[in-house]
Amino acid sequence: QVQLVESGGGLVQAGGSLRLSCAASGLTFSSDAMGWFRQAPGKGREFVACISGSGGRIYYTDSVKGRFTISRANAKNTVYLQMNSLKPEDTAVYYCATGVSPSYDSTSKEPSYYDYWGQGTQVTVSS
Repeated sequence: QVQLVESGGGLVQAGGSLRLSCAASGLTFSSDAMGWFRQAPGKGREFVACISGSGGRIYYTDSVKGRFTISRANAKNTVYLQMNSLKPEDTAVYYCATGVSPSYDSTSKEPSYYDYWGQGTQVTVSS
């Protein structure tokens, strides 16, 4: 049974930083792509960042480039999202997701690529 558990969310002032973690179990973590998505109140789920199983392929949405960094520690079955220079518009519930990947270098910005989702962690950025 695949399980994803996010942690690290909270309340921070604009300009501050948070690091989200997503611990995975029940899958061959090192071969599967991981993604971070977010959903703000009244809005749909939005892609944030993703990383391939090898860690060699990474994508970000334009609004977080240069501020957020996705990484993974395969030995710990954990993916991270380091968020710096946070803005009020980053306020959302953040979800991690994983899917069975055809190769170690595969990943995707599309939610439909991912088979499993965590419960989410709230990030609130005050102005």
